[in-house]
Amino acid sequence: MDRTSRKPTLALIGAGAFGTFCIPHLRPFFDLCLHDARPDLELVAARHGVRAAGLGDAARADVVVLAVPLAALAQVADAIAPLLRPGALVVDVCSLKVRPAEILAERLPAHVGIVGTHPLFGPQSGRDGIAGLRAVVCRVRGGRDAMVARFLRRLGLDVQRTDAHRHDRQMAYVQGLTHLLSRVVLDMDLPPLDQTTATFGHLMRMVETVRHDSDALFRTIVMDNPYAAEMRNRLRESVLRLTEDPCAAPRGDATAPAGHRSAA
Repeated sequence: MDRTSRKPTLALIGAGAFGTFCIPHLRPFFDLCLHDARPDLELVAARHGVRAAGLGDAARADVVVLAVPLAALAQVADAIAPLLRPGALVVDVCSLKVRPAEILAERLPAHVGIVGTHPLFGPQSGRDGIAGLRAVVCRVRGGRDAMVARFLRRLGLDVQRTDAHRHDRQMAYVQGLTHLLSRVVLDMDLPPLDQTTATFGHLMRMVETVRHDSDALFRTIVMDNPYAAEMRNRLRESVLRLTEDPCAAPRGDATAPAGHRSAA
């Protein structure tokens, strides 16, 4: 991702919602091609002004970005492993970082670098531009995470470098809790409401932000995160406790009278 006399080649593997969303942000910096198993790949690539590529062509790029669901990551890694050129950089954009790092480190050859990234936004939250939005970068293999972080900052992103376990522990709440609550609201199938408050509006904006996320993404965030079980258990316990005793003070409310605080 450093400047050279030519544009480095970048293959984007995965032409789903996030993969195609990335194209206009990456295209100015790379000779970019797009690979996906979808039958309309040629049409999708032409619509976004990039070249459609077969797997072998894509895997020979300088940078290979894997924009595929976590459930498909191992299969894709196995497919590209014998095709990657020495010195290539493989980057994933999964919403989790522990398991993708394990998969890629185990299945990809030692002669390629691996960096885990997580853009903390998507097509909905980034539709008006990505400047100022956040992204996380995690080292996996090869020490090129600093270079990736510098490039993402060139895009205007607020970049944080961290380790995979710390990332997933926080995402269990930052993403897992918000996605789970949003799905609960959607599952309730609320009736038409016109007498709403500003607070309700905030809730519905959260719901709308994730309404069109795929089931695969929801499962990754809410179920596959190794730290999400703790979040789900705490949510379940709090719902039961507060519905059994509506006057019980939230555990995190340090301002509640001492006699009304829960002995957590």
